[in-house]
Amino acid sequence: MSAVSEQEAPSPAGPRKGLGPRRKQRISRGVQYALLVVVVVVLAALADWGAIRQSFLNLDVAREGLPQLFTVALRNTVIYTVSGYVFGFLAGLLLALMRQSSVAPYRWIAAGYVEIFRGLPALVIFLMIGSLPLAFPGFHVPGEVYGQAALGLGLVSAAYMAETFRAGLQAVPRGQMEAARSLGMPYMRAMVSIVIPQAIRIVIPPLTNEMVLLFKDSSLVLFLGVTAAQVELAKFGNDQSSTFANPTPILMSGLTYLLITIPLGYVARRLESRQGAGR
Repeated sequence: MSAVSEQEAPSPAGPRKGLGPRRKQRISRGVQYALLVVVVVVLAALADWGAIRQSFLNLDVAREGLPQLFTVALRNTVIYTVSGYVFGFLAGLLLALMRQSSVAPYRWIAAGYVEIFRGLPALVIFLMIGSLPLAFPGFHVPGEVYGQAALGLGLVSAAYMAETFRAGLQAVPRGQMEAARSLGMPYMRAMVSIVIPQAIRIVIPPLTNEMVLLFKDSSLVLFLGVTAAQVELAKFGNDQSSTFANPTPILMSGLTYLLITIPLGYVARRLESRQGAGR
């Protein structure tokens, strides 16, 4: 009798009611997918595809910008970006070393530079560079627009790269420097030969992201005043769009930016994953 009572007694936890967490998650995800499909279908139904093709995908207008889109605009964009990146790389590394220095004025100067140039919009810096001859009569940046672009992009990127390098230097184990000094290596040689190469290897992914950001910031060069032979992608697309009264060149310039930024972003993610797996 007692055995029968035990079998008929309800479970202490009681019967399971309602949906489980996993089923609720599946239903929620299905609703989100359905809403996304509905939004896409509605937008596709409301769009005027004929006008879109004529305004943004006009092949006749697109052909008018070739091959200058690549031979002039893309080439100049790469030159501005690479020259600014090299300037920013060297200046950023110097600032990071100054932040690590035992000499207080060096630390103050580097900290002030980083705070000022990270806080200012890049556009303001470019406008100030264009006004330098007013403050220093007779002074001209070597290389004209190319030199001014390298200076502007380098000044902006140096502030961000300095912090990146500083994080890399701090990530190198202190024992590396101590071991080098115990072998009789001078401080500067130990930094250049042992510490800095390891720090740069650590911060390669964020430095790659900085290259992507700099590539896009190169569009600010147009505020320096460029000739037809010095235009970069954004200026080229805007000029062509005004000439033909059609935004297709702007779309072409945007797609050309993506030809560079998407592979660079992919490389940065791969490097981050590789470093994460190696830890």
